[in-house]
Amino acid sequence: MLNGPFRCTLAVLALGIIGTPSMSWAATTSSTFQVTLTIQKACTVTAGSSSNIALGTQPATATDVLGNNTITVNCSKTTPYFIGLAPSNANTAGAGTLAGTGSNTDHVPYKLSSTVGPSGTVWGNTATAIAVGNGVSGTGTGNNQTITVYVTVPSANFTPDTYTDTVTVNVNY
Repeated sequence: MLNGPFRCTLAVLALGIIGTPSMSWAATTSSTFQVTLTIQKACTVTAGSSSNIALGTQPATATDVLGNNTITVNCSKTTPYFIGLAPSNANTAGAGTLAGTGSNTDHVPYKLSSTVGPSGTVWGNTATAIAVGNGVSGTGTGNNQTITVYVTVPSANFTPDTYTDTVTVNVNY
């Protein structure tokens, strides 16, 4: 057993050691940082062989031969887009021509439209990234959107043959 001043000094030292770390050695400092992301607008278009418009076999006396199929556009949410259709003859007013095979020089005219029939709304290729022109407009949803394309051949009175043309789909956004 300790008596006298020695006992008091030991008790004071013990209290000092136990109390000091929690009061003078603990500290916190902080800073911040940001997480950023830039999302660019984007569009894709699908108009492969499943989008071909087959007008079938027609007699030479046929008029106003009609056909249609769909193209698929997928644009990011809220992205406005304008679709133009360009036949291989570069006509911007939706008037293409179907070419025969071999030495056949006939060209069968056809009209692209966004509504059905011979008097359907012309679908050409004057659309830009900021104006619909004679194209078709839409707004992206982030999901596939299908758009119907119509074709009218006013007359089939041409040399018997198989006629084709390639149309380019331009999505401007």
